[in-house]
Amino acid sequence: MSKLATAAKRILVGRPFRSDRLAHTLLPKRVALPVFASDPMSSVAYAPEEILLTLSLAGASAYVFSPWIGLVVVVVMLAVVASYRQNVHAYPSGGGDYEVATVNHGRNWGLVVASALLVDYVLTVAVSISSAAANIGSGIPFVATHKAAFAVGAIVLLTAMNLRGVRESGTAFAIPTYAFVVGILGMIAWGLFRVFVLGDEIRAESADMQLVGGDEQLAGVALAFLVLRAFSSGSAALTGVEAISNGVPAFRKPKSRNAATTLLMMGLIAVSMFMGLLMLAQLTGVKIAEHPADQLLNAPPGYEQKTLVAQLANAVFAGFSPGVWYVLFFTGLILVLAANTAFNGFPVLGSILAQDRYLPRQLHTRGDRLAFSNGILFLAGFAIVLVVAFDAEVTKLIQLYIVGVFMSFVLSQSGMIRHWNRLLRTENDPVARRRMRRSQAINTFGLTMTSIVLLIVLVTKFTHGAWIALAAMAAIFALMTGIRRHYDRIAEELALAEETPVLPSRNHAIVLVSKLHRPTLRALAYARATRPDVLEAVTVNVDEADTRALVAEWERRDIPVPLKVVESPYREITRPVLDYVKRVRSNNPRDVVTVFIPEYVVGRWWEQLLHNQSALRLKGRLLFQPRVMVTSVPWQLVSSKLVHETTAVPPGAVRRGLDVDRPAAVGEKK
Repeated sequence: MSKLATAAKRILVGRPFRSDRLAHTLLPKRVALPVFASDPMSSVAYAPEEILLTLSLAGASAYVFSPWIGLVVVVVMLAVVASYRQNVHAYPSGGGDYEVATVNHGRNWGLVVASALLVDYVLTVAVSISSAAANIGSGIPFVATHKAAFAVGAIVLLTAMNLRGVRESGTAFAIPTYAFVVGILGMIAWGLFRVFVLGDEIRAESADMQLVGGDEQLAGVALAFLVLRAFSSGSAALTGVEAISNGVPAFRKPKSRNAATTLLMMGLIAVSMFMGLLMLAQLTGVKIAEHPADQLLNAPPGYEQKTLVAQLANAVFAGFSPGVWYVLFFTGLILVLAANTAFNGFPVLGSILAQDRYLPRQLHTRGDRLAFSNGILFLAGFAIVLVVAFDAEVTKLIQLYIVGVFMSFVLSQSGMIRHWNRLLRTENDPVARRRMRRSQAINTFGLTMTSIVLLIVLVTKFTHGAWIALAAMAAIFALMTGIRRHYDRIAEELALAEETPVLPSRNHAIVLVSKLHRPTLRALAYARATRPDVLEAVTVNVDEADTRALVAEWERRDIPVPLKVVESPYREITRPVLDYVKRVRSNNPRDVVTVFIPEYVVGRWWEQLLHNQSALRLKGRLLFQPRVMVTSVPWQLVSSKLVHETTAVPPGAVRRGLDVDRPAAVGEKK
């Protein structure tokens, strides 16, 4: 069974890497861009659509606000990109927003940022995969009717790819990411060329449909609130920007400069695609309704509303189906791969938190391929739960989105302002001070913009699901503080004392005996070899005839260790042994009691169910007894020997041309 599991792991993950190969897994900018920036670049596939969906509640006339909402989103995005370029230079260690907030605001605010980012990374996976299911479902009806199952399968596939290592997953994702960028920018450029140069009239399939609002037309404060809600939905285009600041250690040297350059490239590409899609939506007359059956009055019977990208591709590439399928295929694929941003950010942040003792220490260790495997598995599990719970519906999931990332934006930028203030108090060089003032001004502008967006998001989305994200952040914050208190308490408990520990006065050894056979004799021999002060064998009388036969055989063989019989009127084994050990301890409080337990070592998983059950129960109970040591004395059965003999190949034997299956000749080293 173990060999089968190992073989499956090697097929899935690949051969393990040595720790000294970590430097070979660092990423150049061309690979780091698709690894860390695929989320903000791919969010342009659903962020413009969410703006139109929200505005549709006020009818088609509200679409006039979409370009202006898009411009404000672009201003916020550029401000955030510029601000994070300062972050990666000031804090290149990979802690990102968590490190900035912890250093400048204190531990609790750092944990607020960490909890917000952890929630947001999980939502990034869920939203990206669900959006991919919606886009692919526009061309493949089967996916549209099985979105949750498709999303779960995609998350499992991404998990397997990331377990193979950051560099391997980045190389695999680079081509689809760049193909998506080329497809979207090419569609935008060709659409604008047809409209403004060739003079063609491009109409989307929904352009002639009549879009009406809700039960009543919105105006005044209600319309303004709706516009703000549309802006908060469009701000999903900013998610994932912070991942680069968390992933600076994964870049090649110079790390900070390469990370800052990648941030700038990501921002420019995302802004171009975001505004281009909104412009094409205006030119082609796309109608996107939140409730198509009720809001699209003259839609044909059985009309299935397609995504914004699908409608634009069909309009721009009318009569050229390869262009349509190219855009749809790589849009769906990049939305699946966009979750990779979270698969790189979440494990790194989890590792840092584990190192600071806020999360289980297993999240700090790297796996076979030098990736943080446990963090990857945790992220995948939580994302699958969300996808199944919300049936892979983007509109439902996106209401939970954005809150966490903008909370981390705000605390990060305010922390950077404190950072520059602290440095300015000790810096006297005029050139350095001017540079710091410029960086501080950028972070101040970023703080202003992200604070406004956070306030809008909280006001407009709280009742639509944002409260769930806030509750999850509070729960994670409480969990992390509880884990830290536990680790601190254990560290204090285990700390070395100044006084010299008092040695036990004697060692009282007990060998547990069920029957007289070779494992029992080995346990007795080993116990005698340890030279305890007192040595005795103990058996529990659960069957009178068996016990009398054991005592008779013991005396016949003249074994030089006294055998003590412990009565068990209720045929228990564990309780009589525990009671006897307690009596020994109470009679001699300064003695240490060592219990030797013979155990079988089996080679097949099902054999474990047939053996060692009493030994496991005894060990589990004895471990909780103070001043009691438990020693397992193994006896290897034939099945266990066969398993290990088939894999015992000396290192370098094949390279030296030795026949590992042939017995070595006399005098030959093998």
